[in-house]
Order: sequence, then C-alpha cells, then structure tokens
Amino acid sequence: MRRGETPLGGVQDTGGELVLRREAGALVLAGESSRYGKPLRVDFAEGRAAHRRRFGGGRGQLIARACGLAAGVTPSVVDATAGLGRDAFVLASLGAEVLLIERVAQIHALLEDGLVRAASDADTAEIVARMHLAHGDATRELAALVAASGIAPQVVHLDPMFPHREKSALVKKEMRLFRELAGDDDDAPRLLEAALDVATHRVVVKRPRKAPPIAGPAPQHVIEGKTSRYDLYVHRSLKI
Repeated sequence: MRRGETPLGGVQDTGGELVLRREAGALVLAGESSRYGKPLRVDFAEGRAAHRRRFGGGRGQLIARACGLAAGVTPSVVDATAGLGRDAFVLASLGAEVLLIERVAQIHALLEDGLVRAASDADTAEIVARMHLAHGDATRELAALVAASGIAPQVVHLDPMFPHREKSALVKKEMRLFRELAGDDDDAPRLLEAALDVATHRVVVKRPRKAPPIAGPAPQHVIEGKTSRYDLYVHRSLKI
C-alpha cells in the first residue's frame, strides 16, 4: 500500500484491498482494475454529470417527473440512498433543495470531496449550494437526520440496490464495488416504511423496469422508462 492510501474496512478481493487515495486533485476509491474498473470518483463539474446538466432534458426527465418537479412546483427532496449523488445533482440543477443521506463511509467521503470541488467551479457552485450531505443510516435514523438538516421532506427519493442479475457478466464493475461496500439492501422494506413516515407528500422509489415493487404497500402510480421505472407512493398532491 502506498503512502496516502487508506484501507477500507478489510474489504478485499484477490487483487488486494479497496483504498481511498488522492488522484489528480480528487479523492478516488480504487481496487483491482480487472474486477472494479477505473478508480471511482464523484465529479459534478465534468463528465456524465455535466453532460446530463446540459442535455438531460430538464424537468421532462423521468426522475424530475417522479419527484413532482413541474412548472411552478419545486419540492424539497430527501435522497435517502445518495450513492454517487447523480440523481440528487439532477434535482438540485432543476432548483430543488436536496438532502443527501449516505450510510457507507467511503461513498460519503467521495461525495463530500465532490461537493467541495464543485463548490469552487463557476458552473456548479450555485447548484451544489442546494445539496446538503449527511452521513447516517436512513433505515434507522431517517427522521433524526431530516430534523437535523432543517429541510422539509416533501419528497423522499429511494434508489436501493437493484436485485442481482442472473448473468453476472452484465453487472457493471462499478456496481460490484457498491455491492462489496453496501451489500444488497435487504432492508429496503424498512427503508420504505421509514420514508413513508417522514415524507409529507410522496415517496419515489427507483426500480428496474421488470422488478417487483419493494415489499410493503403497493405504489399508487408508476412512471416507466426503457430500463427502469419509478414507483410513487403519494400522501397528497404537490401544488403551486
């Protein structure tokens, strides 16, 4: 292990440990490239996030429609499974105040680093000022984390780990890394229950298009895309 690298919780594969390290001015999470691919980083100013910000389709995007962003309506959103912050960044770029909750310490560190770097970029500073990061387990602490943030949870967005695919070759290397760190989100039903208790207007759950809903109450509405869908659990309408 080189100086400046940090082992992550004993997570290993045959090629060695996953490590956090600085690379080209950014914090990255890296492991054996044949298994995990390129080092993982959070970048809101360049790459995929920048392309989606410019050409993603604005409030016509599935996630925006699912979360209720419409003309004159910009709800506050709690992203209780923040991951790499991509969905939260889209919502914040459309004007929403977003609380990002991430329970995996290593992913939280990548998010924190990405937000700091984006705050110094003229194209993204205003957007990430609407993104508020918290470290904690939303399954057990959602109400407390929301209360501490001061953000009214009109919409709670959930994107639990997708079910395993039978053909492992189809699983992206990035997703392998997430599974190593976070597991399979077997507690997703409890997370949905917590979200329903906290959201004032709706809970939005991202799922593979053909996957069953999370165990629990049935969604009232579904918005489908080509490969994924959003299950909507609605308490009341979002109004202007």
